[in-house]
Amino acid sequence: MSLQIPHREKANGGTGATKAVILVGGSSRGTRFRPLSLDVPKPLFDVAGHPIIWHCLTAIKKVPSIHEVYLIGYYEESVFRDFIKDASSEFPNLSIKYLREYQALGTAGGLYHFRDAILKGRPEHIFVLNSDVCCSFPLNEMLELSESRDAEAVILGTRVSEEAATNFGCIVSDAHTRRVLHYVEKPESYISNLINCGVYLFNADALFPSIRTAIKRRTDRPRLASYRSSEHLSASFLIDDEDSEKNEVIRLEQDILGDMADSKQFFVYETKDFWRQIKTAGSAIPANALYLQKAWQSGSEELAAPSANIIPPVFIHPSASVHPTAKLGPNVSIGPRVTVGPGVRIKESIVLEDAEIKHDACVLYSIIGWSSRVGAWARVEGTPTPVTSHNTSIIKNGVKVQAITILGKECGVGDEVRVQNCVCLPFKELKRDVANEVIM
Repeated sequence: MSLQIPHREKANGGTGATKAVILVGGSSRGTRFRPLSLDVPKPLFDVAGHPIIWHCLTAIKKVPSIHEVYLIGYYEESVFRDFIKDASSEFPNLSIKYLREYQALGTAGGLYHFRDAILKGRPEHIFVLNSDVCCSFPLNEMLELSESRDAEAVILGTRVSEEAATNFGCIVSDAHTRRVLHYVEKPESYISNLINCGVYLFNADALFPSIRTAIKRRTDRPRLASYRSSEHLSASFLIDDEDSEKNEVIRLEQDILGDMADSKQFFVYETKDFWRQIKTAGSAIPANALYLQKAWQSGSEELAAPSANIIPPVFIHPSASVHPTAKLGPNVSIGPRVTVGPGVRIKESIVLEDAEIKHDACVLYSIIGWSSRVGAWARVEGTPTPVTSHNTSIIKNGVKVQAITILGKECGVGDEVRVQNCVCLPFKELKRDVANEVIM
């Protein structure tokens, strides 16, 4: 029988073992990422030349005490099989496993369901990363803060404009000690412009008891399903005590973090670096720009060398064919086996694998889907949105439209056709000019 050690002793006074969990969600979610998520799960969508979760793994690799990473979600196991195989060879020091939920359990419910696997080997700390955020993931800095404050939890925070703040979880903190005093998920009115970035570090001894308390609270009393009063006011209803499925959906943001703020040992690490949520398909464009700029600043050798026709940062896959007279950049990613013809101009865009851009076409603020074709002298363009904006929709003629133009898989744009601010579902042929439309 194994002896239970009441408290984790640190070897030589160093940091104890740490594990990382990346929350990848599932197929019934990601609807806002359509039409791109129709063909690839959002966490595996290529941004700056790599799947979104690859960027998370790159940051995790830099934490010396992490050797195990779990992806938790409710996609089929087969969805991540190839990615995990490739990532395991690229990150040989990390053991990467996918744990599949039998249904959507919420951000905390999935952690609790797989608690035995996560706690195996008695890690001292557990990082939890949402896969749909784009940032520099300052994990070592969060770990240092946690160690220095003997924290139960550390949350990554960033400052946004007051108008944008209520769309996120808001943090009120002590400016001197960095302790979290109050946490509210999407508050009705403004309380703080310091928001939750969706990256957490928990003390393993504190996380699961907190979730257990939330589950007990949920089962002990019938719960009023809460909605923001501006949405679905009439749809508030009592959840039956016996509705065990609902009881199992436990979310870190709504059910756990608010209570942790009362425990005195919850701190915020505020990043001054870039941060962006990747919720809608259009938000892949600013995320692509931010990751490319970071790669450029760190001297990444993956990026194309600057020249008269390459305005950095630009990522070109080695298998792509780009004509020397085509002008690319800044913030452009060209995927595998893409063909870019002579005289083409591409700026602030992602061109996905096997796409073809014919001569003298222009692609701005757009995503060109897998195997899509853009004809000669055609123009596919979105509208620039400010870097500070956390929204990729704009108002045109009183109607909200997507600022980024997105062509789904195997779309065709005819010669000399202009497409502006449109979202085009897969397998569509555009033979006339279109603007501000969803083409179904």
